[in-house]
Amino acid sequence: MWSLLWANLGRKRSRMILTLASITVAFILFSLVEALQYALVGGVDLAGQDRLMSMHKVSFTQPLPRNYLERVRAVEGVRSAISLNWFGGYYKDERTQVFSYPVLGEEALHDVYPEIVVDPVQMNSWMTERTGALIGRAMADTMGWKVGDVIPIRSAIYFKKDGTNTWDMKIIGIFDNPNGDTNGLYFHFDYFNESILNQDNIGWIGLRLKDKNQAAQIAAKIDSMFANSSAETKTSTEKAFVQSFANQMGNISSIVTVIVVAVFFTMLLVTANSMAQSVRERTSEIGVMKTLGFSSARVTGLVLAESLLITFIGGLLGMLLGTLAVKGVAHAVKQFLPLMSVPSSAYVLGLICMTILGVLSGALPGWQAWQLRITDALRRS
Repeated sequence: MWSLLWANLGRKRSRMILTLASITVAFILFSLVEALQYALVGGVDLAGQDRLMSMHKVSFTQPLPRNYLERVRAVEGVRSAISLNWFGGYYKDERTQVFSYPVLGEEALHDVYPEIVVDPVQMNSWMTERTGALIGRAMADTMGWKVGDVIPIRSAIYFKKDGTNTWDMKIIGIFDNPNGDTNGLYFHFDYFNESILNQDNIGWIGLRLKDKNQAAQIAAKIDSMFANSSAETKTSTEKAFVQSFANQMGNISSIVTVIVVAVFFTMLLVTANSMAQSVRERTSEIGVMKTLGFSSARVTGLVLAESLLITFIGGLLGMLLGTLAVKGVAHAVKQFLPLMSVPSSAYVLGLICMTILGVLSGALPGWQAWQLRITDALRRS
């Protein structure tokens, strides 16, 4: 059977190459789209199950009073909490974005986000250094920064009392995150707060729970504490919080699904047409095979196997080339899309798509081969 498969594939080499190229390009595109989707919404899957995010009910861009943090910490069931602000930071010019966050409650940073790994000595030094900053490994590699460097970070949102918008920061430590983003910068809220005009306002509160099963009750309790105030809150799981950011760009999953379905439907037509032509050209051979004792089921299986083989060769080659292409793109956009990579789920989905595409492409030609009678096949020859 293998010799027959390879012989049939090589019968019309130009057609086989064009069909393989089409399938390969389709799966390259599939890999790129899946990687882009993961880069945009992958943080949702990495969100902590025992963390809540509390922000202004209107939008996270609206500030909350500083004293909200202490009140949230006092809620029963809250293990620890910190607040962060969106700083809108950049280095030298606005094209070089630096995702930077003033942190209030720095001593609880590692407890709220235990996935952040930093040398204890560096962490202790950061706690005592007023202008100190912790940066992620990806940011350090991209910018070429190292511990001890003093960097001027400018804000596109905040201005100091003297009219400037630059904060000089000394890099005290570099953190890692085995499962997530390391493209951020954390610095002290008090260093930021003391020099701006509108002081003592925080952005949002990140809190870790003692029991993740109490998330709904604690979220409701926090929001009820600030109900009917000038700054009402909306507290949700971290997963919902991250998803809200992704939703600002639209329903990424639906967009990706539409693109993938359109591409694979086109490839289905191309592959099915190639297989149909191949079977029509072998009508007399199929008649001879049945005369020699090949059953209709075996002939149909040969057609389906041929369709699956060409689909898997093109698909696997496309996934390989797509993965290599994503690695190259990821290096170029690491500053903006640190999670750019082909997720493992995409490989599983790709194999499923190859199987479905191969079966559907060979279904009609296989059925025709099944029903073909020996007399009809020999007459057509």
